[in-house]
Amino acid sequence: MSITKFLREQIQQAHGLLEATMEGVTNEQAHWAPPGIANPLSATYVHTIASEDIAINMVLKGGAPLYATEWAEKTGISEIQPLTTAEWARRVRIDVPTTRSYAKAVHAATDAYLADLPEEELNHILDLSNFGLGQMSVGAVLSRLVLGHIDNMSGEISVLKGLQGSRGYPI
Repeated sequence: MSITKFLREQIQQAHGLLEATMEGVTNEQAHWAPPGIANPLSATYVHTIASEDIAINMVLKGGAPLYATEWAEKTGISEIQPLTTAEWARRVRIDVPTTRSYAKAVHAATDAYLADLPEEELNHILDLSNFGLGQMSVGAVLSRLVLGHIDNMSGEISVLKGLQGSRGYPI
């Protein structure tokens, strides 16, 4: 199996876990503010999806994120701010079903990108200094900033559901 195919399968599985973890989340649960400094589920989900949108459509493909183009004003998100601040996290509002539709579009864009990605492109070095990340290969962006990030945020969403008395992970 090629590395590109492996990454594609892993990211597909991560998308599946994220969306299965989001199953049954209500708008009320999404906006619940946990004690302390943890972010509400809504902010965590938006951060996950918008960050992937930026990584794939802007950083790797050189275009604009879906939320700024074909999904502008249709994401179900009150304001998109991928780099989360505590203030934004407490005020952002989403319509869960609409935002999940936007997430599916982001997932589809990621899958289409990976389906056509030549394996040698994984070694291409990108300058991500504007994001505070220095130099990273395309493979590292996909592995850490997309795949690893989705898995990490799925865990946070699972905990936020559990704190509200709902089942987190679907497994």
